[in-house]
Amino acid sequence: MSKQLKPHLALLATNLFFGVNFSAVQHITKSLIGPFALNVIRVGVCTLLFWLLLAVYPQKASIQKKHISRFILCAITGVVINQALFIKGLSLTLSIHASLLILVTPILITIAASFLAKESLSALKIAGLMAGIGGAAMLALHKESHGSGQNILLGDIFIIINSISYTFYFIMVKQLMVAYTPLHVIRWVFTFGLPFIIIIGYSEFTQINWAAFEFINWMALLLIVLGATFFAYLFNLYGISKLGASVTGAYIYTQPIFASIIAVSFLNESLTIYKCIAAAFIVTGVILVSKKKNQ
Repeated sequence: MSKQLKPHLALLATNLFFGVNFSAVQHITKSLIGPFALNVIRVGVCTLLFWLLLAVYPQKASIQKKHISRFILCAITGVVINQALFIKGLSLTLSIHASLLILVTPILITIAASFLAKESLSALKIAGLMAGIGGAAMLALHKESHGSGQNILLGDIFIIINSISYTFYFIMVKQLMVAYTPLHVIRWVFTFGLPFIIIIGYSEFTQINWAAFEFINWMALLLIVLGATFFAYLFNLYGISKLGASVTGAYIYTQPIFASIIAVSFLNESLTIYKCIAAAFIVTGVILVSKKKNQ
């Protein structure tokens, strides 16, 4: 296999995992596992696996004291708030909604970066921001007559807050990525985030009826924990190291495609013209805010 093809396949697999994850989470949180309990399993197992990787790739495991507070902030924004609200929001809304709203994240990151760099927002970026917010609002405010969502508006709001939290994480973690390897950063971010996740989800975790699990439920859980979390994080890092952040980020556009196919096929969700229009607004917004001045 071509060395140039491998990172592209890794990123495609990553976003396929993410796309399937939207429906897998909804399937398993309907009756078997509460959303916060699912996070205990997800973050707990992956934290253990990230540390076990030290046996395969030995490296210095410590961090500097001056970086501890930043690691904790990254854990809160990138694991605790981000993961907790994503799973909770997804359990309430529709897979197609969630996969499209995730596309708002690049818009928020670009806008936040513009403010932090004290750069003036161009007309294109402002137009992109308005288009993205407009598309997100269309999804959140549209009343669904079909689908498995329990409280679509609240779920959509949680997904949007999750994106805002991840934006703060993305900005704060960059400084840590300069001082440590990406895998080292993720290992410690998950480690600092795990106690908070356990506190939030312990009550739900103790209520899990493991005896009720059937084969398909175990497969869904395995996909969420290993596929859409552990391997997805590793494949993403591999893609960034080989292709760069821009190319890696572009693969996020495939998530709604995978998520929509799975949701329509297995969860009986509908892909309406209204959703397609909202998707067009969001994608247009991402493209506009991502344009460089010389483009």
